Order: sequence, then C-alpha cells, then structure tokens
Amino acid sequence: MMRMKMILLAGLQLAGLSAFAQANKYPSYGGVYPHLAMYNNEGECGTGAVVPWAGKLWVITYGPHLPFGSSDKLYEISPSLDQTVRPESIGGTPANRMIHKESNQLFIGPYAIDGSGKIRVIPYTAMQGRHTGNARHLSDPAGKIYYATMEEGFYEVDVKTLQPTMLYADGNQKPKEKDEAKNYHNELLPGAHGKGVYSGQGVMVYSNNGEPGSRALKQFDIESGSLSEWDGKNWKVVRRNQFVEITGPGGINGNANPATDPIWATGWDHKSVLLAVRDKGSWHFFRLPKASHSYDGAHGWNTEWPRIRDIGVTGRPDYLMTMHGLFWRFPANFSSTHTAGIRPRSAYLKVIGDYTRWNNQLVFGCDDSAQKEFLNKRKAKGNIEGPGQSNSNLWFTPLSLPDQLGPNTAEGAVWLNENVKAGEPSEPFLFAGWPVRAAWVNNNGNAATKFTFESGAQQWTVLKTVTVPAGEAAQVVFPAAAPGEWIRVKTDADAKTTVQFTYAQKDIRGTVPTNIFNGLVKTSGTPASGGLLYGLGANRRALGLATESGYYELNEKMELQPKNDASMLSFIKEKFAIPKQAVTVEAASVLITDDNGRRWRLPLGNKAFTSLTEQGALRICREVATERDLLNCHGTFYELPAENADGYAKIRPVSTHNFRINDYASYRGLLILTGIDANTKSSRIIRSADGKAAVWAGVIDDLWKLGKPTGKGGPWSSAAIKAGEPSDPYLIGFYDQRSLQLSHKANAPVSFTIEMDPVGNGVWMKYRTVTVKPGQAFVHKFPEGVQARWIRFTGGTDCEATAMLEYK
Repeated sequence: MMRMKMILLAGLQLAGLSAFAQANKYPSYGGVYPHLAMYNNEGECGTGAVVPWAGKLWVITYGPHLPFGSSDKLYEISPSLDQTVRPESIGGTPANRMIHKESNQLFIGPYAIDGSGKIRVIPYTAMQGRHTGNARHLSDPAGKIYYATMEEGFYEVDVKTLQPTMLYADGNQKPKEKDEAKNYHNELLPGAHGKGVYSGQGVMVYSNNGEPGSRALKQFDIESGSLSEWDGKNWKVVRRNQFVEITGPGGINGNANPATDPIWATGWDHKSVLLAVRDKGSWHFFRLPKASHSYDGAHGWNTEWPRIRDIGVTGRPDYLMTMHGLFWRFPANFSSTHTAGIRPRSAYLKVIGDYTRWNNQLVFGCDDSAQKEFLNKRKAKGNIEGPGQSNSNLWFTPLSLPDQLGPNTAEGAVWLNENVKAGEPSEPFLFAGWPVRAAWVNNNGNAATKFTFESGAQQWTVLKTVTVPAGEAAQVVFPAAAPGEWIRVKTDADAKTTVQFTYAQKDIRGTVPTNIFNGLVKTSGTPASGGLLYGLGANRRALGLATESGYYELNEKMELQPKNDASMLSFIKEKFAIPKQAVTVEAASVLITDDNGRRWRLPLGNKAFTSLTEQGALRICREVATERDLLNCHGTFYELPAENADGYAKIRPVSTHNFRINDYASYRGLLILTGIDANTKSSRIIRSADGKAAVWAGVIDDLWKLGKPTGKGGPWSSAAIKAGEPSDPYLIGFYDQRSLQLSHKANAPVSFTIEMDPVGNGVWMKYRTVTVKPGQAFVHKFPEGVQARWIRFTGGTDCEATAMLEYK
C-alpha cells in the first residue's frame, strides 16, 4: 500500500513538473503570459470570472453594456497554459460564477459546465441581461439556481433543463445608444448598476453600486447605490450606499449552513469603505479606510467586481478581499460576534475582476485596456486616443504576492462635515493593522466639543478624549501599542464635524530600483530606442511602435518586427503625440490646473526632467488600467483617479525614478515602456532583429519596485504673497521622512498658518501657526503620525516668502 502511494505521489509530481515545463514554452513578464490575452470587439474587455473546474481554468470576459450578447468569449485553459476559445461562446456582460454541488456543474456567465467539461448554454433570448451573480435557491437549492442581472432582472433556472423562469424583468429593453450614457433607472430598487447577489438566512441579498441620472457621471459624493434583500415575496432596502460584493464563508459554492452562516457585503461611500454582515437575521455595519480613490464615482463604473474569495486549501481556508486598491486578509469566522482579524496587506494598481488559487498560484483576472476610456478624459493626456481594440489578461503570481506590493497606507472618515447627535457613537472603524495611526478632528459647530475615542469590538474602552474649540481642528495621534480591533467616536454635544482617520505603514523600500528595470535610460543618457506606442485595432492584436527609425509591431510571441506601414506610422505620430504643455514646471514645483480649474502642486525630481518635460520628450499621462490614469510627472509615477472620482484631489504617488521613459502603454495585460539603451541584455527587454527598436515589458504593479516616492519643492519659492491668501495645495501624502523649511524677506516677524487636508477635496484643518523672525527660517520635521494628502500655507503679512519641503 505504501509503495502504491509513493508511486502515485511520484506520478503526480511528474505530471505537475511536466505541465510546468510545457507552460514554460510560453514567455511571461511579471506573471503575465501574452499569449493568454483576451480580446473582444467592444468598448471594454474585462475579466468577469476565473474558476478552476473539471481539471481546467475557465474564464469569461465581458463588454461594457451588452445584455443581449457580444463578441466576448468563454475560455478554457489547460494546466500547461494552452488556451481554447470555446465555440459555444455568446458573450455579453457576465461576471457571475457559482458551483452547484448537487448537479456537479459550474455556472459561469450564461454557461453550465458539468464535471467532464461539457458545456451547455442559456441563450440571451431566454434570459436577457448583464449577468452579475448567482445565488442558491431559497426553497429548492438542489434543483434551481438564481441569476441576477445588473439592471435588476432576476431568474430562477432549472439546473437540469436550464429553463429560466423570470421573477423580475431585466431593465434593458434595448441596447444602450452609447457606453458613456447614464445608468438606466429601474423601478424595483434604488440605485443602479447591480453587482453582487447571495442567499442565506431565508433571503436573497442584492447590491447596486451606482446611481442613475447625469449627476452621477460627474459627482462622486452624492447618494448612490443600495443593499437590498428579498424573502421570496417582498423586497426590503437595507441601506442606501454603494455596495458590491456579497458572499459568505461558502464563497462560490454557497453557504454550507445557509440558515446560520453569515452573509458578508462590501461597499463604500465618499468617506470610506463599508463592510456589512448579516448574522442571525440582522445587519451590522463597519467602516474601513481606502488606499485608493480610483474606485470612487457615483455611477459605480470604476470598481469592476471586488471580491472576497477563499484562496486556501481544503480544511485551511484563507480569505483574500480586494477593495479600493488594497489586498485584505479576511477572517473565515467573521460575524457580528467575531469581528477580529481583518488586516491590510498591500496596495495594488491592477484592476481586478476575479481571482482564484490554481496550481499553487494566484490567478487574477484583470480589466487592462479599454478601447473606450468612457468618462476618463483630461487635458494632461492631450488628444490621445484609446487603444484600437479592448483587451485584458490573466496575472499569475505567487501566493505571497498580496503581501508584497505597495505600502498599505490608507485613510477614511466616519463623519465628513456632518451633523451628529450628542452621545451617539459613529460606526466602528477598523483600528488594528497599522503601526502609525491618527485622526483629524474638525469642529465646524458653534461651541467647544469633547470628542471621545473608544476602542474594542463588543466591549468598548475609552482610548482618548480631546476637546476642540468651535471652528478649530485637532490631530489625535494614537500610540503604536494602543489596543483594539475597532475604533469609534462620539461627542458630548450636538455638533457639525469631520473625523478622518489616517493610517500609515513604514515604507521600507529604498530609492534604488530593482534590476528588472536595467536597460531603461537614465535622465542623463540618450535613449537608443524611444518611440510612441499604440495597441492596434481591427483584430491585428499587435502593439504598434513608431520610432525615428521607422515603424515596428510587437506580436503575441513578443517579437518586435519592422513593418512597412507608412500610414500607421503617420497615424501614431499624429494621434499619440506627447503634449508639450500638459503640466507647468516652475522653480519649486510642478503646477497642474485640472479640468475643473483647480490648481495643484507636485514635488520635483531630478532637474533633468524639466527640459525633457518642456520638450515633450516624456509621456505625462495615459490610461494603462481601465478608467484610471497613470501620471509620470517629473520622475514620479502616480495613480490618478478619473475626474468623476475627484481626479488630482485624490492622487497617490507610487514610486520615484530617474529614467527617461519616452512612452508607456498597456498591451495584452502588460505595461510596455520605451526609452531603452543600446546594450543592456535583460529578460524584460525585447529588441528588434535590426537592433533599431526596443521596449521594456512588465506589469503595472512592477512600478512599486522602482523605489519609494521622494521629491523636493514647495508652493512658494521667493514668492510675493498676500496676507490671508493661502498657497496652492502641495502634495504631502504617502511620502516618508518629510521636512519643511519656511522663511521670508520681511523686516519684521511674520506669522504663518500651516494647514493640511487629510481628505483631499478641500477639508482644510490647521496643523499649527508659527512666527518666523527676519533672517531666520522655521525648520520642521513632520512626525510619522502626521498624515494628510495636501498641505498649504498662509502668511499674515504681505511679503516675499519661501516654503520648501523635502521628502527622502
């Protein structure tokens, strides 16, 4: 018997090694295999679901608003990474997936796949809609399954016959005229743009993460979305906020004990992330901070499908949560009475639609490159067009990757300029998980107010109290050893107030990039190979590169080949020219005026970037992940939300570098860079056979490896200031080792007020007031606990002043 086990184990190991060896026949860059890229003929090509089943990995893609089918496909991927496009494909906008154990079927999109891999299809003529989720049936879970659509259509489907029965009509009567058009208004539930569905405890729960109407296309902070439940007869609105994922411990299989297992839901508002749990028939709500604001937007389009999914093995569950640009560890036993264990892991830049564990790796299905950039337009990009054809890919990573990307620094509010009642505590806000924790408190009321911070879970203990005079602000820094899973706050009187929490992780990255970037030309050098990039359309599925030496194309085998195509060369040079005045580089900072007329200032990097920027030699801004931009400004890469998610106000620096990057673009799930030297050999650099063209290939999350953000500058450099007029906002958030030097040239002492905005959109709070004598300077090193996104200065006297900050 032992001999048989050893033979079997050896056979399995050899089979695994064989599959691995076969997989190695395909090139990969940063975990992305170019040959696995998925294309469609629609305005967007997102990954809706990724599920291991019947010995294969099954994947579906979706277009933006296609309730009657599309050019999207169902993909079957073997362990050796051979991809099969299934002929049964009917497309649409699907993101649903559920394993139905009684019938041994995987329901994914409009497809039902049995244990042998046989596929059956539910046509859209029988069940129209953008399939967003599945749930186990309330009364016949063995024989039926629920389908929910994004426009509040609900069906029950017989798992044997696949015959659907409509419970509530889908809101799509005809296709949208334009992908950018506002969400449909549905009569059944408030909100729009459905996302999640799950069942248990006698109800089916459904989420909307958007709002109909034109205001939702521009404003990020209006009322939007809803969480609702249905008992088989009647609907009940649980909460009016933007919700996305709904699941439970059973995940895509459904809860094993539906009567008693909890139901989890994630969502957000303009203040912070929301977490809900339905337990013993009641809902309980909590708040978490946001690492990224690129997912905001009242329309709900910027999120795709955040998930909570078990990536562990049988008997050892390990739940990974994605929400607002942060990987989270989620406890398997989370309930109303067991709320401990949620922990931030690391920040990411990819837009992720689904993920799974497969062959001891994580596989993320992404939304990489949309032909239509929807509402994400801005002046800094110039007149640049989107890619010629939408495409996305899978991202294969080690199981440890969620702990290895960007710092998990995050922030969020429980109250944001709100009227609160005396003695009524805020919702619990996550407190555990960061070494640096603080809160900003702004008293917008007419009387001094005492704020009491309590930590705990079921039992609460006073952690700190602070009294804030009317019209004043205070910062509360919590000791690193302060205990408690959650924190809440209450006031001793009715008040109008803001309470914003800021949490930071020590950025342990250095300032030297890893060797994967070898071959990129530094600012002091001259690139042997630059060029402008464009993802081609018309199913050519290649990346065009326009250089001074001619036109080249990068194919799926990552071969860079010269092509005789003068018209495409001309097209790229005209349509993808780098604008020369995208930003204004001044003596002490980069000045950006956004599309709403707001002014922002960013730090400077290497001086060489000034002339390169003014010459239009460097791409400044481009969308390389769907519905958000990558800004490369004076040597720092930034994540830049769309304007409808508050844009520059919520910018996040990623890394600082010293490279002369000519252009960058998304292609087959990869980040491609130009600006390559002539000689360096690297697995990340692809060169043409004639030696005249080259590109660098990786993934957007490789950018964290360039090194931590640094910079120097300020809003004033020998500036003539007016008394009482504040400076432009200057970025201070997400940097390390921050110091300030403040001086003036007046003949008498000058008082300066230093204010910070921890929220990002004009919620200014006084940090301190300092008086600087003539001929002297105020020098200050900011403590770790002082975290905010923007800083500004106001002088008390007309004078010539300088405010310079350095981030090391």
